[in-house]
Amino acid sequence: MARCVFLVLVAVLSGCASTRLSGANLDRVVQPAFISRIEEAAGPKSLVFQEDDAYGEKLKKLEPKEADRRLRAKLISAVTRFEISERLRVNTIGQLPVEYPWTNIVDPARVATALESFLVEEVPANAPDYDLLAPLGTDTVVEFVIQDYGMRSEKGHAGAYIKGYGRMFTLSNRNEVWYRSFEEDQVKAGDPHLDPFKVGKDPDLFRQAISSLLDTLSTRFAKDLTPKDRRGGPPLPQGVEQSAPDSTNRTGRENQRPPPPPPEPELPAGELPDPDP
Repeated sequence: MARCVFLVLVAVLSGCASTRLSGANLDRVVQPAFISRIEEAAGPKSLVFQEDDAYGEKLKKLEPKEADRRLRAKLISAVTRFEISERLRVNTIGQLPVEYPWTNIVDPARVATALESFLVEEVPANAPDYDLLAPLGTDTVVEFVIQDYGMRSEKGHAGAYIKGYGRMFTLSNRNEVWYRSFEEDQVKAGDPHLDPFKVGKDPDLFRQAISSLLDTLSTRFAKDLTPKDRRGGPPLPQGVEQSAPDSTNRTGRENQRPPPPPPEPELPAGELPDPDP
């Protein structure tokens, strides 16, 4: 009996991780609205120096907590929360087939205005009032939510990561017809080491890393939202958005520190040690 209960529980929990979109459910969609948002405490986070003691010798007198604080400041300067959420939304839409209902998506500017977010950098922490989308003709919502992102490290191997979920639900009764939780992690994937000290000097390296993870997610979401078992129809003439917003972040690379004579100089305020040559 206990084993049966356990198996049922496992099945329920496994079902929460992913719900496949059926062609029949997509055929019922008339005018979808896309929302991409980042939860307030999602990040960016630096979980590098406090959770991995491999950098102790490099940090010397700099406390791991302070090193993570400085690295986090660099991550914040590298890419905005708005840019991250928008890249996921725009790149997903850009990979959807040019056919109904994806040719009838509600204008994102109208969505932002209705939800009073106005496409600003700071994404509201609380879930939007989706009923505000009904006057726009919206019948279905596709939502991407980022719950955690930043940099982390294991045994001296660091990388970017991002976690959250995507879902699709009907506006009238909140019936969820598609759901996928996601966790993209460069450390777990065995991607090349993202040197936190190099990121400290050139934060754009983090922007490139997180953008790569977002593009992987966009491709996966677009595939999920294109089920093979639908009636479908011929492509319509109007197109959809094709490109993600360009980053305008620019950073300069500081000169590498010469071999320090004793005593070693103090680090400049807010800076991490220089990367190894």
